[in-house]
Parts: sequence; C-alpha cells; structure tokens
Amino acid sequence: MITTRGSGRWIIPKGRMIDGLSGAETAAQEAWEEAGVTGRCETRSIGQFSFDKHHRDLGRVTCVVDVYPLLVAKTADWFPEVAERRRRWMLPEKAAQAVSIDGLSGLLRSNALNPH
Repeated sequence: MITTRGSGRWIIPKGRMIDGLSGAETAAQEAWEEAGVTGRCETRSIGQFSFDKHHRDLGRVTCVVDVYPLLVAKTADWFPEVAERRRRWMLPEKAAQAVSIDGLSGLLRSNALNPH
C-alpha cells in the first residue's frame, strides 16, 4: 500500500494508461514509480473499482481503475516518488480497513487476491 501525494490516504499504485503500453504494463510502471516495486505483473485484471476525483479544470470526474496483481520480486529504497509517498506492506484485510474507497476495500477483501 502507498499513500496519496495530497491527503496521505492509503491506496494502491494506479495511474492513467500510458500510450503504447497494455493495462498490465502500465500497472507495473506505476508500481515502480509510486511504490518502488518491480516484478511480474499478471496480464489479466482481477477486478476494478471507481472513485471520484476533483480535476482542476473539469471539476468532479469519476475514475475507473482496473487492478492487476504484481508478484513483487524487488523493492527499491529509491524510486521516482519516494519523497512524496509512504509505502507499507499490509495483509489484504488490514489494507481493506485502511482505504477509504469502498470499491477498493471490497476488492481487497475478495478472493481475487488469493494465489491460485
């Protein structure tokens, strides 16, 4: 889990799609930039959640996030957003309690995160 840059709430790494990359490749890139983790990302989403975000020019915008599991191989002490975020390992139930987005909380509590 990582904190958001603004309010410091707990969240998972996420971001906008990167041109030329698949959803899984984008997820892996965001995990590196925001949490300093690398590994093998599954190519299929395990679910999605939505949340409302305030956009400076557009006002309230609903964002839909597809979630891809990443089997972490390495964690780095330095990564692009290390000065802006905190990173903490949590069990899914603890993470579900820590987040404020209902859809993400439900996904964290679901069996989707259990290894197959």
